Amino acid sequence: MSTISIIGSGGMAAAIGGLAAKAGHAVEVMSRDAAKARALAEQVGAGATTGTFGAAPVGDIVILAVPYSAVLDVVKQYGEKLAGKLIIDITNPIKSDFTGFLTPEESSGAQEIAKVAPANATIVKAFNTQNAQVLAAGLVGGDPLDVFIAGDDSQAKLCVSAFIDSLGLRPMDTGRLTMARTLEHACMLWLGLMTHSIKHTNFSIRASLFG
Repeated sequence: MSTISIIGSGGMAAAIGGLAAKAGHAVEVMSRDAAKARALAEQVGAGATTGTFGAAPVGDIVILAVPYSAVLDVVKQYGEKLAGKLIIDITNPIKSDFTGFLTPEESSGAQEIAKVAPANATIVKAFNTQNAQVLAAGLVGGDPLDVFIAGDDSQAKLCVSAFIDSLGLRPMDTGRLTMARTLEHACMLWLGLMTHSIKHTNFSIRASLFG
């Protein structure tokens, strides 16, 4: 089992932290709001701890569970304390009115994070196509949720895949970190479906395998 540090205290932090603790991982929660971090650690249970925001995370894996609008400043604040860490980016750089993206046209949130992270940190995109409520449930119709991942380091992706699998979810490798842009567009697809077709959030995008 791994030690997982989660930066953030919102719904996705709660969903991933809860699944991680249930799977036997040690969980550390870090947030600008120390009271929210303590409350989430208590909610996660299983001995989850809190860390000081901006201090070096203890986790083997660091999960960035803050809005994209804040994530670049967060990564810059941590600076070299993220050196050598495996960082999972779950953010979606989507405008608040859902009309487009906050990143340059040929980039992605994950790639922009990689630009400001320490050079020896490893970035893997994951979890960004999931809704927190559905993710916390872990199953859709009795089947595990698909968690799409992208990254340039094959060993890091194997590590993230093993973590995802340990949560009872199905890791789906989509390729190099440039594919993060496609995964962020998949979140836009999810938002479009939720807004115009399905009309609720209790669904997930997945790959159906035949034969």
